[in-house]
Amino acid sequence: MPDFQEPKRPLKVGGVVPFSTTDFPGKLAAVIFVQGCPWQCVYCHNPHLQPRTEKNSLPWRDVLFMLERRKGLLDAVVFSGGEPTIDPALESAIQDVKDMGYQVGLHTAGAYPQRLAEILPLLDWVAIDAKAPYSAYESITRIPNSGEPALACAQAIISSGVAHEFRTTIHPDLLSEEVLRTYAHDLATMGVKHYALQIFRDVGNEGSGLTKFSRADYPSAELTREIETLFSSFTVRTA
Repeated sequence: MPDFQEPKRPLKVGGVVPFSTTDFPGKLAAVIFVQGCPWQCVYCHNPHLQPRTEKNSLPWRDVLFMLERRKGLLDAVVFSGGEPTIDPALESAIQDVKDMGYQVGLHTAGAYPQRLAEILPLLDWVAIDAKAPYSAYESITRIPNSGEPALACAQAIISSGVAHEFRTTIHPDLLSEEVLRTYAHDLATMGVKHYALQIFRDVGNEGSGLTKFSRADYPSAELTREIETLFSSFTVRTA
């Protein structure tokens, strides 16, 4: 077993899922949740990861030992959050994982375009939250001007050629069908190839204040059929 040393600036790990079949398409992956996020999204299901704490809940050295033991069982490692690109140690952590032979995925909200651009060449797959029309991002994130970095990150991912998924969490209080239709067409025009709608779940965000709604009525079958024609792959996730 390698003698891993804790770096002087370790990744701030907020939690780990050692085995996942859903976080990297077609791969068995471990998911590493990074502390910190600059946004306060209405439907966030990991609000406990928004703050950056003084201490890691799990030392990076221990995460590397776990990944070393799972060689041959896992295909990939996904960095999620929080917002993983908030952490200046992310690039080093990705390199540690790649040195083990793992493929690397990233889940990002698109808050830090420059940091994302720096690590895109190291990634095998990236999923980015496409929260709303970029002029209306504040309605979701509750942070002014958040649509500007999100758009820059979206454009960087598309132009990079890295395998990607854009995904939108939807609730009728936040995105009407007409807004969602227009936004899907805008994403397709930008060059997005793979898109997913994620039905809002009140897990971890019970105080969101969003109303109950019938999943049978929203999004409508007509709308999902229309959106499906715009992308190489499209899915609606209900859980």
